[in-house]
Amino acid sequence: MSELGYTLFDTPIGRCGLAWGEAGIAAVRLPDSSDARARARFEQRFPGIAAREPTPEIAAAVARIQGLLAGGKDDLADIVLDMEGLSDFQRRVYAIGRSIPPGQTLTYGEVARRLGDPTASRAVGEAMGKNPFPIIMPCHRVQGADGKLGGFSAPGGGATKLKLLEIEGATSVDALPLFARR
Repeated sequence: MSELGYTLFDTPIGRCGLAWGEAGIAAVRLPDSSDARARARFEQRFPGIAAREPTPEIAAAVARIQGLLAGGKDDLADIVLDMEGLSDFQRRVYAIGRSIPPGQTLTYGEVARRLGDPTASRAVGEAMGKNPFPIIMPCHRVQGADGKLGGFSAPGGGATKLKLLEIEGATSVDALPLFARR
């Protein structure tokens, strides 16, 4: 994975994208309004990046993401991510996020408690809002207190978050199906 590259690919929720480099996957894009917009976002974030044929590792990650978005239960936790430029706090939050199995959720407060700081729920939310790896680092599985959906900064906002949780058959903290809460 020596060259910085990206690929766009079809999923059950629309065209997604991955950017990768030597250290692993650098970013995931959820469906944008167009391929041109997705390309522009990758090019803005990573100057000099180019569309490339996926390496075998990236092709395998794409297939696994497609499977998860088709209703599979792959947690994607072993996919290598490039954490360069992330704070230690973000890395710790994302490690907890990656441990949440498909179909389950935690609240921002629960993540904060697992970090050892029950007052850090707002900071957890901010870290989730900056997540460069949605789906692989499943920020959609973290919700607000009392079963509230919480924010989602990816394209489509809360509707996309809800769709991802529905695909996984997720339940809220009080064990009611999330899609029943609309």
